[in-house]
Amino acid sequence: MDVYERLKELDIELPEAPAPVGKFLPFRQVGNVLFASGQGSFYKDHRIEGKVGADVTLEEAQLGARYCIINMLAALHSSLGDLNRIRKVVKLLAFVSSDDQFFAQPAVVNGASQLLIDIWGEDGRHARSAIATNTLPANLSVEIEAIFELK
Repeated sequence: MDVYERLKELDIELPEAPAPVGKFLPFRQVGNVLFASGQGSFYKDHRIEGKVGADVTLEEAQLGARYCIINMLAALHSSLGDLNRIRKVVKLLAFVSSDDQFFAQPAVVNGASQLLIDIWGEDGRHARSAIATNTLPANLSVEIEAIFELK
């Protein structure tokens, strides 16, 4: 399976890789394990911002989680040169800017998880944590980092 063909089938166009907004790398490779830095809930000119449960609906936040993965793939494509080097998704760590009465962080992150499964099938299934937080940089609603295994 070619990742780029799968992205095309899913009607996903990778944006330009987001530039890091701090003193960090978009990813760090250790052996055949790739640690991807957190990416936020925006795609091109569309941003999902604010607290989920107050400013943002569950469905909007799920789209934001999907945007995080698309941005991550753009950053990895820019750095690796070929997303087909990824063997499988190992783990996601997701942060959801949440209203005090919002408790469905795992449902938000399903937007990201489903996209990874849609792209890599069984190799897209992964371990995961979904954590509520009171705020995220730039008022984004979702931020996700990931660990991948390379071929």
